[in-house]
Amino acid sequence: MREITLEQLLEAGCHFGHQVTRSNPKARDFIYEARDNIHIIDLVRTKQCLEEGATFIKSLAEKEGSSLIIVGTKRQAKNIVEEEVKKAKDLFYISNRWVGGLLTNFDEVSKNFKKLKELSDRLQNEELKAKYTKKEIGLWAKEKEKLEDLYGGVVLLTKKPDALFIIDSHLEELAVREAIRMGVTTVAIVDTNADPDLIDYPIPANDDAVGSIKLITSYIIDSWIEGRKNLLSKVQVKAEEESKEEQKATLELEQKQEVKTTTSKTAIAKSKTEEKEGKDVKRKPRTTKKTS
Repeated sequence: MREITLEQLLEAGCHFGHQVTRSNPKARDFIYEARDNIHIIDLVRTKQCLEEGATFIKSLAEKEGSSLIIVGTKRQAKNIVEEEVKKAKDLFYISNRWVGGLLTNFDEVSKNFKKLKELSDRLQNEELKAKYTKKEIGLWAKEKEKLEDLYGGVVLLTKKPDALFIIDSHLEELAVREAIRMGVTTVAIVDTNADPDLIDYPIPANDDAVGSIKLITSYIIDSWIEGRKNLLSKVQVKAEEESKEEQKATLELEQKQEVKTTTSKTAIAKSKTEEKEGKDVKRKPRTTKKTS
């Protein structure tokens, strides 16, 4: 993983917390001091927690079949999330609104994924569209747009995710509660107004500043990408080893078959020789003794 410095965190504005009167008592371990009635976050703790969270995300990405959802629905985070997830092909994201039951009632919610796919297929089928009125096709398009806003970033999700990365754990309280209930690991940006004890890997930082959100989100997603590259390397190495083992087994089999064929040919040749010698013995005339 790339190195992140305290200077980068400072320049991004990660150190600004909320007003003292709005702070959560459980977040005091992450607070450095208060200035002008604003809490200042300890960036040393921010750096430490960010690296711990990124290490977990990287190790998760190295597991085959693992999945991660990036959750950032607030105005400052929406565009950043949608832009950053483009760097990785297999990341899921929610940038409009967390739909209740996405984790706790996944089987029911996933029916909407299927519906969205069906609507997309309908709207692309010109022959089918020719059988319906413009009004009916317009209703399909509106329903598709509505579902896409809610599920567009997770429509390909086939099972409960392994982890969530959440921007603003206080705002996304419903997502946090569902993750806790379903045993899904959470990594989240936790400001001074949030409860860090609810998060598995809390990252104390400003969750309102665009610079702070972008720096931390980019770092987390880069860690995921690095983990996926390591997984790909492992898969390639394993495939090469299996190929070598297969070639070795094939070679050994060919050698055994060659030895068997050679032995068989030798046995046949020996048998023919013995048979020929036996015939020669039978054909040899008998010698008679002369009597005087």
